[in-house]
This record gives sequence, structure tokens and C-alpha cells, in this order.
Amino acid sequence: METTRHFVATCYVVNDGATLLHEHDTLDMWLPPGGHVDRDELPHETALRETYEETGLEPDLVADAGPYDTGQVESLPRPTAFLLEDIDVREDGTVAHQHVDFVYVGRVDTRTVDPAGRDEAPADAWRWVTPAELDAEADRFADDVRDVGKRAVDLVERNSAGV
Repeated sequence: METTRHFVATCYVVNDGATLLHEHDTLDMWLPPGGHVDRDELPHETALRETYEETGLEPDLVADAGPYDTGQVESLPRPTAFLLEDIDVREDGTVAHQHVDFVYVGRVDTRTVDPAGRDEAPADAWRWVTPAELDAEADRFADDVRDVGKRAVDLVERNSAGV
């Protein structure tokens, strides 16, 4: 059996020591905003577009770009994490569908969620979660979501402090 892989991008949005998550209906797990990379998009553009559509927020990415800007080459913002995620695992253990996820961190100045896309989860489906809450409710959040969420908050706080 062949495994189908799709490229996706995710953005852990951070404000005032918390990251924004919602319970994804289809996957039945808490996740940050994100979605499939369109044919004409770069991964960081997808992360920003999906964040805006799903939350109405327009984050500033906290990401370094490489030093390789020339007339022919442009460095792109580096993802905080680059993950291979099993989406559809069959009973026999084979994986039918995976996501190759470019994971970014973004900073926003407001906690007002107002989805801009159509067919998005309502604003009250989103929750700002602190690192302490991620740990206290460990059974609610997948290990990777908990770990990257805490790292995202730390990254934004260190970046804001100029560290």
C-alpha cells in the first residue's frame, strides 16, 4: 500500500504567555491553526493565511531566514519544527496518509479571535493556553502540541526580551 503525503503548515500563535489552540473536529485533538499548502504558496505563507482564515489574527512570524539572499536565491523563514505526522493509520499498522508539517511560531498583539474564512470554527472554539495549563491538562493535549506550544511561548518571550 502506498502512503499519501500532503504538505501542510501550522502556526503556534502566541500572546501574553499563551498559545492559541482549538479542538479539531475531524482529528479529535487540540491543534493550532494550520492547513494544506496550496500549489502557489510557500509554507510560511500557508501558515499565515490559515491563521488569518481560522482566527482573523495576522501574526508576525518569529523565524530566522538563512544568509543566502542573492539575485537568484531567497532565504525563507525557517520553521521552528518540521514534522511527519501520521493521519490515517490502518488496523494492520500501515500508514495510509501523512502530513509533512512546516511548523512556525507567530506573535500577535491581541487575543481577539474573529475567523475570517468560511466554514471555520467559531471564535469561542479557540482557547489561549499557557505552558502551565498545557502541563496541568497533559491528557487533553498530544505530546507534540504540548511541547511545541511551550517552546513557542518561550521563543516569543525570549525574542521579545532580545535574548
